[in-house]
Amino acid sequence: MEVKKKLLDIVRDTIRFKHYSLSTENTYIYWIKQYILFHNKKHPKEMGKREIEEYLTSLAIKNQVASSTQNQAFSALLFLYKEVLKVDISEWNIQALRAKERKRIPVVLTKDEVKIVMQNIKGIYNLITMLMYGCGLRMNEVIKLRVKDIDLGFDKVYVWDSKSLQDRVVPLP
Repeated sequence: MEVKKKLLDIVRDTIRFKHYSLSTENTYIYWIKQYILFHNKKHPKEMGKREIEEYLTSLAIKNQVASSTQNQAFSALLFLYKEVLKVDISEWNIQALRAKERKRIPVVLTKDEVKIVMQNIKGIYNLITMLMYGCGLRMNEVIKLRVKDIDLGFDKVYVWDSKSLQDRVVPLP
């Protein structure tokens, strides 16, 4: 006798099969559950483009969520329809009212401020700071550097396994 699985259990199994993180699993389950509750416990197979747009718009207007939160909910719904329900929603062209993105003003030091900072850092930290600033390296990349990764003959620094496990070469200033 076949036991019928609940939708959220199927979602959970699919997420685990695809090796998503536990936090992603919990987040997707939360948003899918909220979506179903928003539409009075209607099964997602019975809903479509209009219901997704209503829900995402409601998040932006009523709940006043951040754009990243709305995107997270949208990703969960995309996963539900594409991976779990096997519904091709690529042609639906979902047009929900988007939450406002917060504008951030970048903090930039002047050349004189950078010079003062560099002059006041001593020892090995000065080298680390100069490599980070001059080569545009991340902290983790500088810490993993070895002497053989610095090519003084060609003024290059080889960075192995940087962000997203990409290797790259940067000019040595």
